[in-house]
Amino acid sequence: MPKAVKFSRYGGSEVLEVVEVDARAPGRREVQVAVVAAAINPGEIQIREGRMHEAFPAQFPEGQGSDFAGVVTAVGEGVDFPRVGDEVIGFSDGRNAQAEVVTIDASRVIPKPHAVGWNEAASLFVAGTTARACIAAVDVRSGDTVVVAGAAGGVGIIATQLAVLAGAAVVATASEENHAFLRSLGAIPVAYGKGLADRIRKIVPDGVDAFIDTHGDGNVAVAVELGVAKDRINTIIDFAAKKKFRVKTDGMSTVEPREVLTELARLVANGELTVPVYASYPLERVRAAYERLGAGHGLGKIVLEVSTADSV
Repeated sequence: MPKAVKFSRYGGSEVLEVVEVDARAPGRREVQVAVVAAAINPGEIQIREGRMHEAFPAQFPEGQGSDFAGVVTAVGEGVDFPRVGDEVIGFSDGRNAQAEVVTIDASRVIPKPHAVGWNEAASLFVAGTTARACIAAVDVRSGDTVVVAGAAGGVGIIATQLAVLAGAAVVATASEENHAFLRSLGAIPVAYGKGLADRIRKIVPDGVDAFIDTHGDGNVAVAVELGVAKDRINTIIDFAAKKKFRVKTDGMSTVEPREVLTELARLVANGELTVPVYASYPLERVRAAYERLGAGHGLGKIVLEVSTADSV
């Protein structure tokens, strides 16, 4: 029987278990995928700890994960694409991606370009669609000056690159250890923390046109202090700031995932977009993976390496 990550009560990483589950055969217009890699995301911690119970209640025993990449092993009736043996990138809304096998509607997978690595492919859905939503929310244009707060995180690092590709000058807030990498992407790194608004003014004295906050911790207030128009400020984490300052909180639900994933996979395959993975763990060490994510200061994403394509 295949294994999957489950938890039966709210709590810290200690509630996570890797257990055997039934491998449901694909129904009409469904496919079954042997997972090679599955990414983890900060929002999953909040759900598992019960902090988002009102919006996203758990149905115990609850699974985890939205992002995965793998090889199709079976298809149901009415499926023209994909075919058995195809490599795909998957995006689930069923909290079931952190598993050896995922059965999902065929419309929730896209082809994985050969040039895109498994870990990168598995990291694209949540971070990538959220980043694209942020870019659209603040209407990034060529010639703009855009601040991306939390630019070294999974969402921030993709948003930074998308803004650069759009022709914007990007000021990227991050810890000092990640400045060299952000500079290599074409961004202007700046340390976050007290005095951030003054440091940004020194870097871009002509002002800031748009502000993307992926980190919280007062960044929206900094954007307002810098004089950024409120309809060009977007936060994906500081919902209290939305109420206080009336800024945007657009996230992944505002974009079409299949379209965005196809675009991002193409950019990665062409070498125009980098998705760094700073740590990987086997499925059995899922607790350690989330503990590392909770420690912060990583560059990019953390991935669970579930199997190898050759073993499927």
